[in-house]
Amino acid sequence: MLNKSKIENSAYSKSHLEYLNSVRKHFLKIRLSQIGLLVVFLLIWEVAATLRWVDPFFFSKPSSIFHLIVRLTRDGSLIKHTSISVFETIVGFVLGTIIGTIAAIILWWSDFLAKVLDPYLVVLNALPKIALGPIIIIWAGAGMRGIIVTALAISLIVTILATYNGFKEVDNEKIKMLMTFGATKFQVLQKVVFPSNVPNMVNTMKINLGMSWVGVIVGEFLVSKAGLGYLIVYGGQVFRLDIVMAGVIILAIATFIMYQLIAYVENKFLKWRQ
Repeated sequence: MLNKSKIENSAYSKSHLEYLNSVRKHFLKIRLSQIGLLVVFLLIWEVAATLRWVDPFFFSKPSSIFHLIVRLTRDGSLIKHTSISVFETIVGFVLGTIIGTIAAIILWWSDFLAKVLDPYLVVLNALPKIALGPIIIIWAGAGMRGIIVTALAISLIVTILATYNGFKEVDNEKIKMLMTFGATKFQVLQKVVFPSNVPNMVNTMKINLGMSWVGVIVGEFLVSKAGLGYLIVYGGQVFRLDIVMAGVIILAIATFIMYQLIAYVENKFLKWRQ
């Protein structure tokens, strides 16, 4: 019996290791495919611009953009522009997440208030907030504060609605059970509603991050004298498409890194929860 049990455990461990190896290979295959797709795109772009299949004045080319990024990094201007935009985005993102979550809790707490404000939230969410950028800048002031407020205004309503809808979808039977045992509303929020909505809140943070970047870039388009948005606008004004593309590429890299940080926190939470 002992030998048979050892054999079964050994077989199970072997099959489990094979499964883990297959998962790693699948993940590696996806990553290599993603990198390969990017490399092929850049090669086609470089060849097309070099052979004049497309006009490099309008499309630039990867080698020119790379040399420009290196040059801007050496003189410190790229680091300056990137750090300003990243700081504004982080502040807008954090404020939007915190204020939006608190507002969602208040709406969940007061059903009367939620019903009163529901049409206003829907209308505010449907408004083209980018078009309201100039008004927000005038109200908040031209400068970093106005840009942060623009990012906050664009991301806040989305955060409130997404988080509040997640709170409403919590199983009512669990809430009734806790109320039956004498739990207060705060205890229901603390023990059931909030913990069960952490995955939804993380997904909302991912959306909020993108909306915050939109707000920052729009604000920098309008009033900023520094930042990636300013760099992109300046490149367009002087007809330097390599500067525009360099700004867009750095923007994409910064967004990707911040998104991966949120995904890392999500994975850590999921492992802890399991």
